Amino acid sequence: MKKIGILGTGPVAKALAHGFLSNGYPTMIGSRSESKLQQIASELGSKIKTGSFADTAAQSDIIVLAVKGKAAIQALDLAGRDNLDGKIVIDTTNPIEDQPPANGVLVYFNTSHGSLMESLQAYLPHARFVKCFSCVGSAHMVCPEFEEKPTMFICGNDAEAKHEVQQILHCFGWDAEDMGGVEAARAIEPLAMLWCIPGFRENRWNHAFRLLKQ
Repeated sequence: MKKIGILGTGPVAKALAHGFLSNGYPTMIGSRSESKLQQIASELGSKIKTGSFADTAAQSDIIVLAVKGKAAIQALDLAGRDNLDGKIVIDTTNPIEDQPPANGVLVYFNTSHGSLMESLQAYLPHARFVKCFSCVGSAHMVCPEFEEKPTMFICGNDAEAKHEVQQILHCFGWDAEDMGGVEAARAIEPLAMLWCIPGFRENRWNHAFRLLKQ
């Protein structure tokens, strides 16, 4: 079983850590805050390992980037380029600005001509980024309970890395749809905007996307 390292301690990090642990993956969470790590250990139990970003990245085969979009580059720097080169990095981030939604629509700090994921891949060209878990709330990331199995849209330049992530998604109860190379993140990241609109406008957060096929 591949070793999982999660960078971040927020709701996404906790939800995915629980999912990995439940499916038998050795899992470690990294943070700069010792108090947050202690809280994580208390919440998730003795099976979870904790440490710094660098230790977490160094000891893991697959890295999950689960921080705010504006903190993504800093988190990768703290993890260490040498600890990330050649490894799969599951990118859950979105380029969300630190300002309130406009009539329910999140404000992003990038444009439609590029994506946060493309910036991260360019910053670490030897890491194998796969966009995933960016278009649904943390409560539904593992074993989503809907009438039909929802679709998780992924993208990235490395076919083997995407195949590995697809296996994880199947374990977590998702259909996976590979949308191609890193440029597809320009379309995937805005799905978080669409997903959040019913929540911000009507406090409806229990939904997910599904791709219908003939």
